[in-house]
Amino acid sequence: MLEMLINPKKAERHPWEMLFIGMLYASLSILLVEWIFSQDTVLSQYSGILVVTFTVMFSLPFMYFTLRYEEEKIRTSQGTFSLLKEHKRAIYAFLWLFVGFVIAFAFWYAILPTNQSFKAQIETYCLINRPTNFDKCVNQYQTYDAPGTANASGAQRLFLIFANNIYVLVFTLIFSLIFGAGVIFVLAWNASVIAAAIGIFTQGQLSQIPFGLFRYMLHGIPEIGSYFIVALAGGIVSTAVIKHETGTEKFWQVLQDSLHLIILAVIVLFLAALMEVFITPIFF
Repeated sequence: MLEMLINPKKAERHPWEMLFIGMLYASLSILLVEWIFSQDTVLSQYSGILVVTFTVMFSLPFMYFTLRYEEEKIRTSQGTFSLLKEHKRAIYAFLWLFVGFVIAFAFWYAILPTNQSFKAQIETYCLINRPTNFDKCVNQYQTYDAPGTANASGAQRLFLIFANNIYVLVFTLIFSLIFGAGVIFVLAWNASVIAAAIGIFTQGQLSQIPFGLFRYMLHGIPEIGSYFIVALAGGIVSTAVIKHETGTEKFWQVLQDSLHLIILAVIVLFLAALMEVFITPIFF
């Protein structure tokens, strides 16, 4: 019931509503894990993964029907540019859903008495940002530093960040091609890791969450947007294959549309890397 609160057509007409849907799904996932699994000796060690899993379960129907709806648009499209314009609405809906995840996760990170539900996310954050002091980072939740690039030049940091983001982009594309709507797992996981990073950056102070959101969303919105674009590209191809359209003229139209989306995603990702290297440090 809860996973069908909103349908793709309504979401694309009012994409901002997905912000509240994302906050609801993420919050329910946190509460379910805290109430049901927090006292279990074994499962409590995997609370971070369970939170993401429940979030995915809530979001999966919306993702599937949105991808199916977007694939059906190709049948009536009169050109690539008009089709990209149509896909833009789905991207906005996905972005608002993602931001809702981040806000809710960051809120609960600050509210909960322990960070057990974010243990895996904190470890991931420390593994990326403090690999040489991993244990100390996990235990003390130190303030964010750039991952091994503090002494690098702007060009070197740009290359390292863009290369890492391209790796995630390729993984997201492959995941969406294989699992279709299941790509929401990758995106929900990234949302929870970003929320943990915001919690660490703000030292778990609820009043500082808006500041932390601005710090990470400044370049994070276009970066995550590029992942959603490529997820949509792979998802509509996956949907076309499931519908047995392989080899038809419609299928070649789907591939052409997906290629344009992938190119657009790479461009947006590069712009996000530029913002992270040259604009975000101006404010932080």
